[in-house]
Amino acid sequence: MPPLSFEQTAPKEYGTLNKSPVFMIASGGVFARQAHATLEMLWHNIGMTSPTAIATLHTNHGAIKLNLFGLHAPKTVENFVGLATGTIEWKDPRTGATHNGKSLYEGVIFHRIIAGFMLQSGDPAGTGMGGPGYQFGDEIHPELNFNDPYMLAMANAGPSTNGSQFFITVAPTSWLQGKHTVFGEVADDVSRKVVDKIGAVATDGRDKPLEEVVIESISIETL
Repeated sequence: MPPLSFEQTAPKEYGTLNKSPVFMIASGGVFARQAHATLEMLWHNIGMTSPTAIATLHTNHGAIKLNLFGLHAPKTVENFVGLATGTIEWKDPRTGATHNGKSLYEGVIFHRIIAGFMLQSGDPAGTGMGGPGYQFGDEIHPELNFNDPYMLAMANAGPSTNGSQFFITVAPTSWLQGKHTVFGEVADDVSRKVVDKIGAVATDGRDKPLEEVVIESISIETL
């Protein structure tokens, strides 16, 4: 199996970032009713992208809190949570041993970090070649995209080759849209600072950190 990778050649322009409209509501009248209806629709859309769970990666550089969107990418979130908690069976690519009840992600390193682009983890072997011993299909949802930084998505070796490897972006990467399943986002500013810190570590010629960045443990909160 080839290393899980990305199409890294970005276009000259990333595209326009989404901007939330600002509404002014007058007292009474048609305008007020239209504005109220628009606000209701806006809040409905916000609710549609509400997280169904929160995963916290406890790394040796600090904690990264991730919102997981199970309504948009249900099988991907179920897989991530199952591997994190040990409720999904997986096979160690180094030994061939099958594990049930053991987190795949505990002790796993960020094996690939590209400054200004992304950080990648989720391979038990730490080489970029490993996975859980199975693959599953993509879940591309138009409401989850790469227009903004700090998105959580699945790494793959082509269509429908998802396993356990994932990446977190540190910049808008719209050229990845439709090629990788987005299933979460970095939840808060504190976590974003940790991501930025990890994204700036020194790496070798293969983008592997010179000093290991480790997921020491992972916790899941269901909402």
